[in-house]
Amino acid sequence: MTERVLHLLLSKPTIDQIEAGQRNFFRRLIIGIEDEGWHVEMAESTPDNRRTARDNSWYTLYHMEEPGHENALTCRQSYVGPFWRIERMAERWEWPVAKAQFDPAVVDMGKLGWFYEGWLNRLYEGGKHVSDDGFLFVPLQGKLLEQRSFQSMSPLRMLEEVLQRRSEPVVATLHPRETYSTAETDALRKLQHAYPRLTVRTGHSEKILPHCHGVVTQNSGLGFQGLFLQKPLVLFAQSEFHHIAGSVPRDGLDEAFRHLDYEADYQRYVTWFLHMTALNAGRPEFEAAMAQRLRDLGWPI
Repeated sequence: MTERVLHLLLSKPTIDQIEAGQRNFFRRLIIGIEDEGWHVEMAESTPDNRRTARDNSWYTLYHMEEPGHENALTCRQSYVGPFWRIERMAERWEWPVAKAQFDPAVVDMGKLGWFYEGWLNRLYEGGKHVSDDGFLFVPLQGKLLEQRSFQSMSPLRMLEEVLQRRSEPVVATLHPRETYSTAETDALRKLQHAYPRLTVRTGHSEKILPHCHGVVTQNSGLGFQGLFLQKPLVLFAQSEFHHIAGSVPRDGLDEAFRHLDYEADYQRYVTWFLHMTALNAGRPEFEAAMAQRLRDLGWPI
């Protein structure tokens, strides 16, 4: 019988971390795959290696990259803790969880309340430093002047829409790993001049998030983290965590912005999204759940 091989094509820093005993998800995934009788080969995700994997139709797993051939999958952390997803495509808004209907009734908080409370304690010290200081938080990503296919408008136009529609102070953050053009920074300065209640900062988003009234973003993961802290959310782009948020692509502007003014079922939603639909690399049953996920996606595990 020919030995099955999983080709893990990852970035060089990720490979170095795995070889140093870090990256628990990948280390447990490798163990679980090998326990199923497969061999795992790990290599850098270069154009040549991607081409070879595609041409040979290898069973391949990427990290946050488009799989690119029939026997390839991609994986991504589900924003917090040890929660991960393995999917057929990189576009998060096309994943099954994005298309699923969220029904609060399926989440029995009498039995599952421990999950939200436990992770709130672990990640955010039980929410004891969370407050509503009356400002809106707008975490910006990249390409501020460009409207991409999954967005309802450009990030800069989104920020202007927030300032036109709402009267609260607005704090926008630039992503510390993005490089912004002169045209982008000039446009932001012009907007600040027109709206003195707009503050623009670089980084420190995790310190800002707990104190805002609500979050408005394209589809930054900070929006999901805000749901964990029971912060209302408006999304301007397609996303897999849109269900209890105001979604401009789904609802239109007026209806989406109304979500900033009422409470959603945050605890049940976070429990459903993470505990009931994602893989948990911190649980004893992770290897079995991961193997079942690969079987569900058509791999002969």
